Parts: sequence; structure tokens; C-alpha cells
Amino acid sequence: MNKLKAGYSKVQITPPMGINIAGYFQKRFASGVLDDLYACTLALNVDDKTVVLVNLDVISLDADSADVVRDYIVENTSLPRDAIFISGTHTHTGPVCIHNYSRELEREYFKTLMYKICDGIRFAIEDLKDARMGYATSNAPRISFSRRFRMKDGGVRTNPGVMHPDIVSPIGEVDERVNVVRIDRKGADDIVLVNFGTHPDTIGEDKISADWPGFVRSTLEAALTDTKCVFFNGAQGDVNHINVFPRPGEANGLHKDFDDVDRGYAHAKHMGNVVAGAVLQVYEKVNYVDVDSIKYTEKLIPIPANVPTPDELPLAIKYNELHLAGKDNEIPYKGMALTTVVADAARKVRLKDGPEFFDLPLIAISVGNIVFVGIPGEPFSKIGIELKANSPEFDMVLPCALTNGSKGYFPTKDAYDEGGYETATSRFKAGVAEIIIEEGTKLIKSLK
Repeated sequence: MNKLKAGYSKVQITPPMGINIAGYFQKRFASGVLDDLYACTLALNVDDKTVVLVNLDVISLDADSADVVRDYIVENTSLPRDAIFISGTHTHTGPVCIHNYSRELEREYFKTLMYKICDGIRFAIEDLKDARMGYATSNAPRISFSRRFRMKDGGVRTNPGVMHPDIVSPIGEVDERVNVVRIDRKGADDIVLVNFGTHPDTIGEDKISADWPGFVRSTLEAALTDTKCVFFNGAQGDVNHINVFPRPGEANGLHKDFDDVDRGYAHAKHMGNVVAGAVLQVYEKVNYVDVDSIKYTEKLIPIPANVPTPDELPLAIKYNELHLAGKDNEIPYKGMALTTVVADAARKVRLKDGPEFFDLPLIAISVGNIVFVGIPGEPFSKIGIELKANSPEFDMVLPCALTNGSKGYFPTKDAYDEGGYETATSRFKAGVAEIIIEEGTKLIKSLK
């Protein structure tokens, strides 16, 4: 018997100008708005159980700030903590979201954001209506690419540049599948939830934008009458928009940015169109299913920390001090290689005194026979692929990055041997991805 009820809300969260923009190892301050940012909330209910899935047009909430937000929601609603699922899209043209940031502007914005998230949750719960749910899988080709490459010198580089002559081959797997969940409601707008994984770092510069996930929503809402869209980013830690060997026309709308990465607002729109098109291909052909249960669970997983060795510290301290002093020109690297070295130095300095372990909170929510898995950071694509493959008892598994906080990158074990930006910055030792796959699979199966 179908017992599902669903509610929706959308609250604007565009920050004030002058706020720090998150995402790079250089300061950027918002000077304008290309498009507004939103908090979109989906509330789902069966009998006495209600869950909320919130998506924010921000790079992420850091781990401590996510705890602050969830604590506030628990105090001000009737929701239990493990029924609260908050993800960032990971746009690199959104504000810093840290509750105890050094500047007052960011701290004040965070408070406003927290209040708006809670308001949006209340609005979505008040909007609950009888609903039926269907699901389908589609495909979004040639907009997500591996960003790690094996080079002729035997090394591995992240984003070496378009048409770089020393590229041998890409490393890793790309998952072009688009998960689509359609929710038809009685007497209210329908809702489509979209899950697809790749980095939203398509625009750059210093103007606020939701990047391509915002275009996914706006394109679908324009194409589908009386329908609202919620988007959740998938496993995206090692994939992005950069096509190093573009076909004719594929470089349209892109320009070279400060770090030798091709970016452009027009390309963000293109990516949104491609994902939206994938949804439209299957939207009328979803498999409708009865939903008679909602379950949720959360678990803390201890992961060994990537603590530097004593001999690594002197150079790390030197590079970190040069970067903080604005003297990147004295560090013998350029482009993405410079970003990698600076990030590696910052990680080593930050972890020079430990700790030995970090607790990683994984959350899973099942709605009938589909399940959302929340990962608090940036999982490599293989993590999402394996979680889907390991859980055939569910009709659909939706891995969601940057959920209930962010603790950085989760590279696969072989990536640590190869090197690159993601492993240089990860606070976790090799094996973190494999632990997430194992524990995430257990968490999923516990809901069956």
C-alpha cells in the first residue's frame, strides 16, 4: 500500500556582496550575482516518520558548522537528528559557510543561512501532500571527465591542461548515469529529484552563481509544467567538466582561467541542459512504486588520519608561510601544480600534531525501495559506482556528496600511490575510500 506524502520548499540564500567565495587557495570576494542561490528542501513522510533532504547552493558546510545547523534544527523542530540530510551542491561560486569564520560578515551570513534552512524545512513539512513516487536512470554523456591523468614522465597530475602534450591517459572511472526520482502530488506541484556527480567549478572569478546544478533546476522547471526540481551531487571527487581533448565545438563558451583551467558561464548552462535533457528522456517513463516505509540510520566510522612525517614538515612549513604571505611566485610551481603543492603544505601543517583518527559520519535514508547515502566530503567516482553495485536489493542507490558536512577528499587506495591534488589534500590515510564502500554498503543493507 502506498503511504507516501511529500512536501517542497525553496528559500533564497544569496549572500551579501563582499563575502568570501569558497573553493580556491586564493581569496575571492563577491562582486556581483550571476544567478541567485537557493536552499531546496524535500520532505518525505510515511506514517509517523518524516525525513528532510535539503540541498544548498554552497560549496559545503564544514563538518562543525553542519553539526551546529543540525543541532539547531533538532531544537526547533520535531525531527530526530538522523532524519536530517543536508547537502551542498559544491558550487565554487558560492559563499564560505563556516560558523566561526574569522570575519563578522561570514559569521552573520552563516546565522542567516541556518535560520533559512530551518524555515525551509518547516515550509516543506507544512507542504506535505499525498504523493506517488517513480524512478528511472538516464545518461548525461561528455560533460563529466576524469581530472587525474598519467603523464609521460610517469607522474600523475590533476587538470594538466587542455591538449597537454604529455598526457598519456586518464585515470579512474566516470559515472555518466543520472538518477531520477519523480514525485507526483495531489493538489500541489510535482517534484523531480536529480542525482548526478561531477564538480561544479565551471565558472570561476568572483560573481555568485549556482553553477550548472542551478541550470539543471531552472531548465527542468521551465520544461515541466507545475514541477519543482531538487538536485543532489553524486560521487564527484575525481571528475569535473574539463575535456582535455575536445571535439570540434566542445570548447565553445570556455576561456582559460588563472590556474590554466578552462571555465565559462555558458558552459555551465550547457552542462545543466545536458543533465536536464537526460532527465526529460525518462521523465514520462519512470517506474512507479508503492512506498509503505521510510527508514534512516547514521553511523560514525573512525578513519586513520594522514599525518605528515617529521622529514616532510620543513618544506611544508616553508611553502605554507610563503603562500600565506602572498608570495606564491617564490614557490617553484605554476597553475594546478602550484595549487597542489600549496594544498599539500597546508594539510601537513594542519595535521602536524595529529589527531590519529577522524570520525566520519555516514547517513542512509530509504524511501520504499530506493536509498540515499550521504557522504560528508568528496568521494571519488568509484565509491558511488561500488555502492550502487553492492546493493542490488534496492532498486536505486543515490550517493550524495558533501552531506552533513565536509571532511575533504576520499581518494581510492591506488590514487595515493599515484599522487595528485586530491591525495595531497586528503586528511585521511590510504584506504579511506575502501572503508566508505564497505561501511556504506553495510549501512544500506541495514535498512532493508
